[in-house]
Amino acid sequence: MKKEIDNKQSPILFAFIELFMIVALLFALVSCKTKDSNSTSNSISNSSSISKPNILILHVDDLGYHDLSIHGSQIYQTPRIDQLGAESVRFTNAYANYPRCVPSRYAMLTGNYPIQNGDVPDDGFAIDNLPADRNYIKAIDDAGYQTAYFGKYHLGENPTELGFDTSVAAGHAGSPISFIAPFNVKKGKGKTKKAPILGLDEVSKEGDYLTDVLTTQALDYIKNRDKNEPFMAMLAFYNVHQPFEAKDEDIKRNRKEIAAFDYNDTPEYIKEGTGRTKMRQDNPTYAAMVENTDENVGRVLDLLASEGILDNTIIIFSSDHGGLSNDGTKQRSLATTNYPLRAGKGHLYDGGIKVPFFVKWNELQPRDEESLVMLMDVFPTLAQLTAGKESITAGKNMLPVWQDKENWNDRTVFWHSSKARPTNTGDTKSSAIREGDYKLIHWYKEDRMELYNIALDAGEQNDLSKAQPEKAASLLKQLKEWKKTF
Repeated sequence: MKKEIDNKQSPILFAFIELFMIVALLFALVSCKTKDSNSTSNSISNSSSISKPNILILHVDDLGYHDLSIHGSQIYQTPRIDQLGAESVRFTNAYANYPRCVPSRYAMLTGNYPIQNGDVPDDGFAIDNLPADRNYIKAIDDAGYQTAYFGKYHLGENPTELGFDTSVAAGHAGSPISFIAPFNVKKGKGKTKKAPILGLDEVSKEGDYLTDVLTTQALDYIKNRDKNEPFMAMLAFYNVHQPFEAKDEDIKRNRKEIAAFDYNDTPEYIKEGTGRTKMRQDNPTYAAMVENTDENVGRVLDLLASEGILDNTIIIFSSDHGGLSNDGTKQRSLATTNYPLRAGKGHLYDGGIKVPFFVKWNELQPRDEESLVMLMDVFPTLAQLTAGKESITAGKNMLPVWQDKENWNDRTVFWHSSKARPTNTGDTKSSAIREGDYKLIHWYKEDRMELYNIALDAGEQNDLSKAQPEKAASLLKQLKEWKKTF
């Protein structure tokens, strides 16, 4: 009788054991997935190539923070960049590491402050002999990414020397000889000593616009890429740097819009440094250049969507420093105004160093982000994300900020501007520190300083150095200690 009872209970027992094993297996799978998910917060180097996100950096030359309609411009219409910003983490305290092209780009690509052998790199400088442990481009390349660079480099002969697989229209040139094809032939009077831009005249016809042609080259690369591997590409527009040249129809449209705009009693210029600051966005050619850049950003977004890779692409949009709004002892044609920020290109006031900075990725929630970030943080972040490479330079991994897990509101950062141009942009030699909301600028040759609370005084009009001498002294001490590390 007992044997019969055991036989009847045995199927029930086996079923219970089988159910227990299934539940245990499911629990193990969930735990493993959770662990894998957590590990991707700082690195995706162990995932398959196809699952890794593509990376596209859109870097605009000389574009001011307020040159975008999303940031308040009433003259420049930038609907596609605005759309990108609305879908991104929008950094409201993002800074270039220097208010000029070469040092700013050096900082971005090396992940470090733009100090080389105790001095600031300037025109004619070339990145060479970058140690392997400090080469973030190489780390991304080694992680299985196809890497490409399009456009303004200004740091040597070829970005391939830094580790990029592909380079198009880069080189020493800081700006084009002309934006109108043929691009290496000066339009108008006089001669030029500018370096040529190589590779674009061969793929254009007379009258083509440089930014359109350069963008087409980047789009062709994306369309013809090896679809089994992710890509990291940097599209560095020569727009909106001088020379001021644009399409006739775009200039005419903006000329009409500017003529109809009421600037009220806003003066055209005010005194700043050794020269003037422009106070109106009233240059129709520059407006046309900004809007052409916006159109080409739209072309990029449209292609990513048509290729089905928009959701799996990290898009970073930025500028290398503030807009050209200042001249010096030699008056010149100026592009824009950075108002309500103070001054512009060349100056360590926020008009010269604050930049638009958007990060779009389907894993990030769009929002305004107040954390203090620098262009030197870009490639340490991407190398950590793609290759698990820890930063050993001054640039920091922004991933926790992107993911809204940390805020860097109290971060301390520095600037040192030793390549002043009092004749061209009106600035004189200076250094600066920002700690949290406070920013101190020190004109070290004159031993003069100004202190501002940026959170309360974004236009840097209320100098607090006399009212808060202890704060000013503390920041100046930190700034001098940092400079000793050169």
